[in-house]
Amino acid sequence: MIKHYNLKDADVYIFDNYIINQIREGVTIEAPHDKELNQIVQEHFSGQEIVYISNRVKSYTVDPLIYPKVEQIPNIVAIAIVPKTAIMKQNAAYEKNFYDRTFEIFDTLNEAIVWANKLVMAESDE
Repeated sequence: MIKHYNLKDADVYIFDNYIINQIREGVTIEAPHDKELNQIVQEHFSGQEIVYISNRVKSYTVDPLIYPKVEQIPNIVAIAIVPKTAIMKQNAAYEKNFYDRTFEIFDTLNEAIVWANKLVMAESDE
């Protein structure tokens, strides 16, 4: 791990090829969360492609209209969601409709990390 941010609404963990974001219980993710994410991405990954991993261990709400704003962050080439429950998995599947880049849902955080590393390495080889 490169850095940890203990933010008001989330814990953000910065790694070489990806970010893991764990949102706090009861939060609603909407603008300006995308601006905060973009600021962190630009600080650590200027000119580098990364994967955003949402480790959904707590219950919270996502406004799906935030996804078009996240698409505007050029460094993020994909999103991985790791839902804790079946309902969270259903919500993530619905949210996928609002994101036009690569968006995958995983059963474990480890699976998402392995996928993120492979994806970033494949992107950098092109």
